[in-house]
Amino acid sequence: MPHVTRLFLSMALVWQTPMVLVHAQTPPASAAPSSLQTVTVGAPQGGPRFLTDATVEAVRDARIASQVPGRIVGLAVRAGDRVEAGQVLARIDPSVIQQQVAGSQAQLAQAQAQAVVARNEVRRAQQLFAKSYISQAALDQAEAQAKAADAQVRAMQAQVAATNAQAGLHVLKAPFAGWVAQVAVSLGDAAGPGQMLMQVYDPSALRITAQVPESLVPQLQRQGASADAGGTAPITGLSLDVLPAVDPATRTVTVRAPLPAGVSGLTPGQSIKLVLPLNGAAAPLSAQRLDVPRQAVVVRGELTGVYVVGADGQARLRQVRLGRTAGATVEVLSGLNTGERVALDPVAAAAQR
Repeated sequence: MPHVTRLFLSMALVWQTPMVLVHAQTPPASAAPSSLQTVTVGAPQGGPRFLTDATVEAVRDARIASQVPGRIVGLAVRAGDRVEAGQVLARIDPSVIQQQVAGSQAQLAQAQAQAVVARNEVRRAQQLFAKSYISQAALDQAEAQAKAADAQVRAMQAQVAATNAQAGLHVLKAPFAGWVAQVAVSLGDAAGPGQMLMQVYDPSALRITAQVPESLVPQLQRQGASADAGGTAPITGLSLDVLPAVDPATRTVTVRAPLPAGVSGLTPGQSIKLVLPLNGAAAPLSAQRLDVPRQAVVVRGELTGVYVVGADGQARLRQVRLGRTAGATVEVLSGLNTGERVALDPVAAAAQR
Protein backbone atom coordinates (compact mmCIF):
# COMPACT_ATOMS: atom_id res chain seq x y z
CA MET A 1 0.00 0.00 0.00
CA PRO A 2 2.74 2.60 0.72
CA HIS A 3 4.16 1.89 -2.73
CA VAL A 4 0.72 2.50 -4.33
CA THR A 5 0.33 5.77 -2.44
CA ARG A 6 3.74 7.02 -3.61
CA LEU A 7 2.78 6.10 -7.23
CA PHE A 8 -0.42 8.20 -7.17
CA LEU A 9 1.43 11.13 -5.58
CA SER A 10 4.05 11.00 -8.33
CA MET A 11 1.36 11.02 -11.04
CA ALA A 12 -0.39 13.97 -9.38
CA LEU A 13 2.85 15.97 -9.33
CA VAL A 14 3.40 15.23 -13.03
CA TRP A 15 -0.07 16.56 -13.98
CA GLN A 16 0.11 19.59 -11.71
CA THR A 17 3.51 20.78 -12.85
CA PRO A 18 2.39 22.28 -16.24
CA MET A 19 -0.49 24.12 -14.54
CA VAL A 20 1.90 25.75 -12.09
CA LEU A 21 4.14 26.84 -14.92
CA VAL A 22 1.18 28.40 -16.83
CA HIS A 23 0.07 30.46 -13.84
CA ALA A 24 3.59 31.55 -13.24
CA GLN A 25 3.82 33.25 -16.65
CA THR A 26 3.57 37.04 -16.52
CA PRO A 27 1.52 38.90 -19.14
CA PRO A 28 3.44 41.11 -21.52
CA ALA A 29 3.52 44.79 -20.71
CA SER A 30 0.93 46.84 -22.56
CA ALA A 31 2.29 48.67 -25.48
CA ALA A 32 2.56 52.41 -25.35
CA PRO A 33 -0.38 54.15 -27.03
CA SER A 34 0.28 55.00 -30.64
CA SER A 35 -0.39 58.48 -31.96
CA LEU A 36 -4.04 59.11 -32.81
CA GLN A 37 -5.40 61.76 -35.08
CA THR A 38 -7.53 64.00 -32.87
CA VAL A 39 -9.60 67.14 -33.09
CA THR A 40 -10.00 69.71 -30.35
CA VAL A 41 -13.59 70.31 -29.31
CA GLY A 42 -14.71 73.88 -29.78
CA ALA A 43 -17.61 76.05 -30.73
CA PRO A 44 -18.62 76.06 -34.41
CA GLN A 45 -16.52 78.25 -36.65
CA GLY A 46 -18.00 81.36 -38.16
CA GLY A 47 -19.65 82.69 -35.02
CA PRO A 48 -22.93 81.72 -33.35
CA ARG A 49 -25.61 80.15 -35.48
CA PHE A 50 -29.03 78.59 -35.20
CA LEU A 51 -29.73 75.17 -36.73
CA THR A 52 -33.33 74.31 -37.53
CA ASP A 53 -35.35 71.87 -39.59
CA ALA A 54 -36.72 73.33 -42.81
CA THR A 55 -38.73 72.23 -45.81
CA VAL A 56 -38.04 72.59 -49.51
CA GLU A 57 -40.84 74.36 -51.37
CA ALA A 58 -41.50 75.26 -54.99
CA VAL A 59 -41.97 78.95 -55.67
CA ARG A 60 -44.49 78.04 -58.36
CA ASP A 61 -46.63 75.21 -57.05
CA ALA A 62 -50.07 74.92 -58.64
CA ARG A 63 -52.82 72.71 -57.30
CA ILE A 64 -55.08 72.12 -60.28
CA ALA A 65 -58.70 72.06 -59.10
CA SER A 66 -61.97 71.50 -60.90
CA GLN A 67 -64.17 74.56 -61.38
CA VAL A 68 -67.14 72.66 -62.76
CA PRO A 69 -68.92 69.44 -61.79
CA GLY A 70 -68.61 66.38 -63.97
CA ARG A 71 -67.01 63.01 -64.45
CA ILE A 72 -63.33 62.59 -65.35
CA VAL A 73 -63.32 61.26 -68.92
CA GLY A 74 -59.65 61.78 -69.73
CA LEU A 75 -56.33 61.77 -67.87
CA ALA A 76 -53.36 62.68 -70.06
CA VAL A 77 -50.59 62.61 -67.43
CA ARG A 78 -49.36 60.60 -64.48
CA ALA A 79 -47.40 61.55 -61.38
CA GLY A 80 -43.78 62.18 -62.32
CA ASP A 81 -44.50 63.29 -65.89
CA ARG A 82 -42.86 66.36 -67.35
CA VAL A 83 -45.39 68.84 -68.80
CA GLU A 84 -45.18 72.00 -70.88
CA ALA A 85 -47.16 75.19 -70.40
CA GLY A 86 -50.65 74.80 -71.88
CA GLN A 87 -50.47 71.02 -72.14
CA VAL A 88 -53.78 69.21 -71.55
CA LEU A 89 -53.78 67.41 -68.21
CA ALA A 90 -57.33 66.10 -67.85
CA ARG A 91 -60.81 66.38 -69.31
CA ILE A 92 -64.19 66.54 -67.56
CA ASP A 93 -67.34 65.26 -69.29
CA PRO A 94 -68.53 68.23 -71.43
CA SER A 95 -71.85 66.76 -72.65
CA VAL A 96 -74.03 69.06 -70.53
CA ILE A 97 -72.14 72.24 -71.35
CA GLN A 98 -72.07 71.35 -75.02
CA GLN A 99 -75.86 71.32 -75.04
CA GLN A 100 -75.86 74.70 -73.33
CA VAL A 101 -73.45 76.07 -75.93
CA ALA A 102 -75.67 74.78 -78.73
CA GLY A 103 -78.75 76.33 -77.12
CA SER A 104 -77.11 79.72 -76.66
CA GLN A 105 -75.88 79.73 -80.25
CA ALA A 106 -79.42 78.99 -81.49
CA GLN A 107 -80.78 81.85 -79.40
CA LEU A 108 -78.12 84.13 -80.86
CA ALA A 109 -79.15 83.18 -84.39
CA GLN A 110 -82.78 83.92 -83.53
CA ALA A 111 -81.87 87.31 -82.08
CA GLN A 112 -79.82 88.19 -85.15
CA ALA A 113 -82.72 87.30 -87.43
CA GLN A 114 -85.09 89.46 -85.42
CA ALA A 115 -82.58 92.30 -85.57
CA VAL A 116 -82.48 92.08 -89.37
CA VAL A 117 -86.28 92.28 -89.51
CA ALA A 118 -86.29 95.26 -87.13
CA ARG A 119 -83.74 97.17 -89.24
CA ASN A 120 -85.78 96.54 -92.40
CA GLU A 121 -88.84 97.86 -90.61
CA VAL A 122 -86.97 101.04 -89.75
CA ARG A 123 -86.00 101.61 -93.38
CA ARG A 124 -89.63 101.18 -94.55
CA ALA A 125 -90.86 103.42 -91.75
CA GLN A 126 -88.42 106.12 -92.80
CA GLN A 127 -89.66 105.95 -96.41
CA LEU A 128 -93.27 106.15 -95.33
CA PHE A 129 -92.55 109.01 -92.95
CA ALA A 130 -90.86 110.93 -95.77
CA LYS A 131 -94.12 110.69 -97.76
CA SER A 132 -96.11 111.60 -94.65
CA TYR A 133 -97.85 108.25 -94.65
CA ILE A 134 -97.01 107.55 -90.97
CA SER A 135 -96.53 109.72 -87.95
CA GLN A 136 -93.30 110.54 -86.11
CA ALA A 137 -94.44 108.30 -83.28
CA ALA A 138 -94.65 105.29 -85.59
CA LEU A 139 -91.15 105.98 -86.88
CA ASP A 140 -89.81 106.32 -83.35
CA GLN A 141 -91.42 103.02 -82.39
CA ALA A 142 -89.79 101.22 -85.31
CA GLU A 143 -86.40 102.64 -84.47
CA ALA A 144 -86.81 101.63 -80.80
CA GLN A 145 -87.68 98.08 -81.80
CA ALA A 146 -84.54 97.94 -83.97
CA LYS A 147 -82.38 99.11 -81.08
CA ALA A 148 -83.94 96.54 -78.78
CA ALA A 149 -83.26 93.80 -81.33
CA ASP A 150 -79.60 94.88 -81.58
CA ALA A 151 -79.31 94.85 -77.78
CA GLN A 152 -80.75 91.34 -77.71
CA VAL A 153 -78.10 90.24 -80.20
CA ARG A 154 -75.33 91.63 -78.00
CA ALA A 155 -76.79 89.90 -74.95
CA MET A 156 -76.93 86.57 -76.75
CA GLN A 157 -73.35 87.05 -77.99
CA ALA A 158 -72.23 87.51 -74.40
CA GLN A 159 -74.17 84.41 -73.38
CA VAL A 160 -72.49 82.36 -76.10
CA ALA A 161 -69.07 83.63 -75.00
CA ALA A 162 -69.89 82.70 -71.38
CA THR A 163 -70.99 79.20 -72.27
CA ASN A 164 -67.89 78.73 -74.43
CA ALA A 165 -65.72 79.84 -71.51
CA GLN A 166 -67.63 77.44 -69.27
CA ALA A 167 -66.94 74.67 -71.74
CA GLY A 168 -63.24 75.52 -71.62
CA LEU A 169 -63.23 74.80 -67.90
CA HIS A 170 -63.84 71.14 -68.72
CA VAL A 171 -60.32 70.92 -70.15
CA LEU A 172 -57.57 71.29 -67.54
CA LYS A 173 -54.21 72.57 -68.81
CA ALA A 174 -50.80 73.06 -67.24
CA PRO A 175 -50.33 76.70 -66.16
CA PHE A 176 -46.55 76.48 -66.63
CA ALA A 177 -43.82 74.01 -67.54
CA GLY A 178 -42.84 71.65 -64.74
CA TRP A 179 -43.43 68.26 -63.18
CA VAL A 180 -46.63 66.56 -62.10
CA ALA A 181 -46.19 65.96 -58.37
CA GLN A 182 -49.38 63.99 -57.81
CA VAL A 183 -52.65 62.98 -59.46
CA ALA A 184 -55.46 62.72 -56.93
CA VAL A 185 -58.18 61.27 -59.16
CA SER A 186 -58.70 58.32 -61.46
CA LEU A 187 -60.47 57.96 -64.76
CA GLY A 188 -64.22 57.89 -64.15
CA ASP A 189 -64.15 59.71 -60.81
CA ALA A 190 -66.70 62.46 -60.21
CA ALA A 191 -65.16 65.92 -59.81
CA GLY A 192 -66.76 68.79 -57.97
CA PRO A 193 -66.03 72.52 -57.93
CA GLY A 194 -62.95 73.25 -55.82
CA GLN A 195 -61.79 69.64 -55.73
CA MET A 196 -58.02 69.29 -56.19
CA LEU A 197 -57.27 66.95 -59.07
CA MET A 198 -53.49 67.18 -59.46
CA GLN A 199 -50.43 69.18 -58.48
CA VAL A 200 -47.81 70.68 -60.78
CA TYR A 201 -44.62 72.44 -59.68
CA ASP A 202 -41.75 74.21 -61.40
CA PRO A 203 -38.41 72.64 -60.34
CA SER A 204 -36.38 75.57 -61.65
CA ALA A 205 -37.39 77.83 -58.74
CA LEU A 206 -37.16 76.36 -55.23
CA ARG A 207 -36.88 77.84 -51.76
CA ILE A 208 -36.40 76.72 -48.16
CA THR A 209 -38.99 77.58 -45.53
CA ALA A 210 -38.45 77.28 -41.77
CA GLN A 211 -39.96 78.45 -38.50
CA VAL A 212 -37.69 80.48 -36.20
CA PRO A 213 -38.46 81.48 -32.60
CA GLU A 214 -39.66 85.03 -32.34
CA SER A 215 -36.91 85.89 -29.85
CA LEU A 216 -34.17 85.08 -32.38
CA VAL A 217 -35.49 87.24 -35.22
CA PRO A 218 -33.59 90.41 -34.11
CA GLN A 219 -30.32 88.43 -34.13
CA LEU A 220 -30.77 86.88 -37.56
CA GLN A 221 -28.31 87.89 -40.24
CA ARG A 222 -29.98 88.25 -43.60
CA GLN A 223 -26.96 86.97 -45.52
CA GLY A 224 -24.71 83.93 -45.19
CA ALA A 225 -27.22 81.17 -44.40
CA SER A 226 -26.49 77.61 -45.52
CA ALA A 227 -28.46 74.41 -46.01
CA ASP A 228 -27.58 70.72 -45.76
CA ALA A 229 -29.80 68.01 -47.22
CA GLY A 230 -27.49 65.17 -46.19
CA GLY A 231 -25.46 63.22 -48.67
CA THR A 232 -24.84 66.28 -50.84
CA ALA A 233 -22.55 69.27 -50.55
CA PRO A 234 -23.95 72.05 -48.34
CA ILE A 235 -25.57 74.97 -50.12
CA THR A 236 -23.96 78.18 -48.89
CA GLY A 237 -24.40 81.90 -49.40
CA LEU A 238 -28.19 81.94 -49.03
CA SER A 239 -30.12 85.12 -48.30
CA LEU A 240 -33.08 85.24 -45.93
CA ASP A 241 -36.55 86.71 -46.30
CA VAL A 242 -38.29 87.16 -42.94
CA LEU A 243 -42.07 87.35 -43.18
CA PRO A 244 -43.53 90.19 -41.10
CA ALA A 245 -45.94 88.03 -39.09
CA VAL A 246 -45.76 85.96 -35.90
CA ASP A 247 -47.72 82.76 -35.38
CA PRO A 248 -49.66 83.41 -32.16
CA ALA A 249 -49.84 79.69 -31.34
CA THR A 250 -46.15 78.78 -31.69
CA ARG A 251 -44.59 82.25 -31.31
CA THR A 252 -42.49 81.61 -34.40
CA VAL A 253 -41.74 83.57 -37.55
CA THR A 254 -41.51 82.13 -41.05
CA VAL A 255 -38.22 82.64 -42.86
CA ARG A 256 -37.53 81.78 -46.47
CA ALA A 257 -34.27 81.28 -48.33
CA PRO A 258 -34.47 81.17 -52.15
CA LEU A 259 -32.25 78.47 -53.61
CA PRO A 260 -29.92 79.35 -56.48
CA ALA A 261 -30.81 78.16 -59.96
CA GLY A 262 -29.32 74.86 -60.97
CA VAL A 263 -29.54 73.15 -57.58
CA SER A 264 -30.25 69.47 -58.16
CA GLY A 265 -31.33 66.61 -55.94
CA LEU A 266 -34.01 68.57 -54.06
CA THR A 267 -37.76 68.15 -54.37
CA PRO A 268 -40.66 70.03 -52.77
CA GLY A 269 -41.60 68.64 -49.36
CA GLN A 270 -38.10 67.35 -48.66
CA SER A 271 -36.67 67.92 -45.17
CA ILE A 272 -33.45 69.92 -44.99
CA LYS A 273 -31.28 71.48 -42.29
CA LEU A 274 -31.04 75.26 -42.38
CA VAL A 275 -28.12 76.96 -40.62
CA LEU A 276 -28.85 80.59 -39.81
CA PRO A 277 -25.97 82.90 -38.80
CA LEU A 278 -26.58 85.10 -35.76
CA ASN A 279 -24.93 88.32 -34.71
CA GLY A 280 -22.83 88.77 -31.55
CA ALA A 281 -25.89 89.30 -29.37
CA ALA A 282 -27.21 85.84 -30.12
CA ALA A 283 -28.85 83.60 -27.59
CA PRO A 284 -26.42 81.91 -25.14
CA LEU A 285 -27.68 78.45 -26.11
CA SER A 286 -26.52 78.86 -29.67
CA ALA A 287 -23.21 80.47 -28.67
CA GLN A 288 -22.28 77.56 -26.35
CA ARG A 289 -22.93 74.86 -28.92
CA LEU A 290 -20.14 72.34 -29.49
CA ASP A 291 -19.57 70.35 -32.64
CA VAL A 292 -17.56 67.18 -33.36
CA PRO A 293 -16.98 65.37 -36.67
CA ARG A 294 -19.53 62.66 -37.37
CA GLN A 295 -16.76 60.15 -38.03
CA ALA A 296 -15.62 60.45 -34.40
CA VAL A 297 -18.94 59.21 -33.02
CA VAL A 298 -19.23 55.53 -32.08
CA VAL A 299 -22.51 53.72 -31.37
CA ARG A 300 -22.52 50.53 -29.32
CA GLY A 301 -26.02 49.31 -28.67
CA GLU A 302 -27.74 52.05 -26.73
CA LEU A 303 -24.47 53.84 -25.98
CA THR A 304 -23.43 56.81 -28.09
CA GLY A 305 -20.00 58.16 -27.34
CA VAL A 306 -16.62 59.41 -28.47
CA TYR A 307 -13.07 58.50 -27.52
CA VAL A 308 -11.56 61.34 -25.50
CA VAL A 309 -7.75 61.42 -25.48
CA GLY A 310 -6.38 62.49 -22.12
CA ALA A 311 -3.10 64.15 -21.19
CA ASP A 312 -1.50 60.71 -20.84
CA GLY A 313 -2.32 59.88 -24.44
CA GLN A 314 -4.86 57.21 -23.51
CA ALA A 315 -8.17 57.20 -25.39
CA ARG A 316 -11.17 56.59 -23.16
CA LEU A 317 -14.71 56.05 -24.35
CA ARG A 318 -17.10 58.66 -22.99
CA GLN A 319 -20.85 58.75 -23.42
CA VAL A 320 -22.26 61.89 -25.02
CA ARG A 321 -25.68 63.19 -25.98
CA LEU A 322 -25.91 64.40 -29.54
CA GLY A 323 -28.12 66.99 -31.18
CA ARG A 324 -28.66 67.88 -34.77
CA THR A 325 -26.37 67.05 -37.67
CA ALA A 326 -25.06 69.77 -39.96
CA GLY A 327 -22.95 68.53 -42.84
CA ALA A 328 -19.88 66.61 -41.60
CA THR A 329 -20.34 67.68 -37.97
CA VAL A 330 -22.83 66.85 -35.26
CA GLU A 331 -23.88 68.92 -32.27
CA VAL A 332 -22.87 67.69 -28.80
CA LEU A 333 -25.44 68.61 -26.16
CA SER A 334 -23.63 67.11 -23.17
CA GLY A 335 -20.61 64.99 -22.24
CA LEU A 336 -17.80 67.12 -23.66
CA ASN A 337 -16.10 70.36 -22.71
CA THR A 338 -14.40 72.95 -24.85
CA GLY A 339 -10.72 72.18 -25.38
CA GLU A 340 -10.90 68.39 -24.99
CA ARG A 341 -9.37 66.21 -27.67
CA VAL A 342 -11.48 63.60 -29.48
CA ALA A 343 -10.10 60.75 -31.58
CA LEU A 344 -11.19 60.93 -35.20
CA ASP A 345 -10.85 57.15 -35.68
CA PRO A 346 -12.88 55.25 -33.04
CA VAL A 347 -11.62 51.89 -34.33
CA ALA A 348 -7.97 52.84 -33.87
CA ALA A 349 -8.74 54.32 -30.44
CA ALA A 350 -10.49 51.13 -29.30
CA ALA A 351 -7.54 49.01 -30.50
CA GLN A 352 -5.20 50.77 -28.07
CA ARG A 353 -7.17 49.64 -25.04
